Amino acid sequence: MNWKVLEHVPLLLYILAAKTLILCLAFAAVKLYQKKSLEAKLLAQKRRVEKKES
Repeated sequence: MNWKVLEHVPLLLYILAAKTLILCLAFAAVKLYQKKSLEAKLLAQKRRVEKKES
């Protein structure tokens, strides 16, 4: 077994953790964007319905 490879394991774990964190933050940002977009569409639809009723 090549023992020199084991010297790089901590660095690889840090890279993996950073990648995971970036992906989680990106996923959360997309979900927030979708929520805001959906709320805006629902508000516009509600205003349209209220305008038709009056």
